[in-house]
Amino acid sequence: MRLFALNGSEAVGAAVARALSVGLDPHEERDFEDGEHKARPLVSVRGADVYVLHSLGGGAGASVNDRLCKLLFFLATCRENGAARVTAIVPYLAYARKDRQTKTRDPVTTRYVAQLFEAVGTDRIVTLDVHNFAAFQNAFRCESIHLDTRNLFAPAIRDLAGDGPITIFSPDGGGLKRVQLLKEALEAGATEDVGFGFMEKRRSGGVVSGDLFAGDVSGTAVFIVDDMISTGGTMLRAALACRDRGANAVHAIATHALFAKGAEALLESRGIDRIIVTDSVATATLAKAANPSARLDVLSTGPLIGEAVRRLHSNASISDLLGIPD
Repeated sequence: MRLFALNGSEAVGAAVARALSVGLDPHEERDFEDGEHKARPLVSVRGADVYVLHSLGGGAGASVNDRLCKLLFFLATCRENGAARVTAIVPYLAYARKDRQTKTRDPVTTRYVAQLFEAVGTDRIVTLDVHNFAAFQNAFRCESIHLDTRNLFAPAIRDLAGDGPITIFSPDGGGLKRVQLLKEALEAGATEDVGFGFMEKRRSGGVVSGDLFAGDVSGTAVFIVDDMISTGGTMLRAALACRDRGANAVHAIATHALFAKGAEALLESRGIDRIIVTDSVATATLAKAANPSARLDVLSTGPLIGEAVRRLHSNASISDLLGIPD
């Protein structure tokens, strides 16, 4: 097995390598003066089962487009040089928001990105908590492995809630299945039911609207769950609505902490007691390092991804890890 982590994803890559008790394989990345890029493995990949990890969250160092292009080129390079199998590990898979046409002549970028991965010879893609699971599965023709993080978040939720009542809450209708799965994970082995709620959210022309609020959050610790935090506006809107309806505490849960411009309002808001995210994108750990006193916890995805790689490499069952019943 060969395991590479491209520049900008070294921290997650190192955590995955530790979980596997292996080292990251060396590679070279070079930027030319005109903006072009070259990357190559510094060890032979011929006949090897190759895993290439790179998260596609953009930042100051590289845009989403840069990261995607570099990952595609490196995957193609491994295939070109004789790899027996090439797996892309993409903790955060970008361009997943547009999985269908909602306006005239809209792009369907989820499908376009899938076609790019397949065009360079990718045998399999592994990712975490995609924006729309059904669209992800339908877009890819190569093997697609989707890892959800409910078992990462469940212990943190129990610790924060203590013995009090819990409500798991979706900030929009699109996240109901995600919230339901986390609710079921929390209720497994528990003696009390976990509450459930959601808000209506419609976005048109950059304007968010919708007044429907479903669920009783009064007197409970509310955990607002989403796949990503970008500007944080959706989370903050839901948090304030829960506060207005008598929640004892409100916490924000998201796998991908993109923390785009404007997220400062969420990070600094007293309406959120705690923000819990993963290290799927580098901005999460950077935000924590820059604001050590912030009410922000960053959970490692290394053990989860590492165990998935271990099972995939040995052709062992991954159903238990995915939570798929026989």
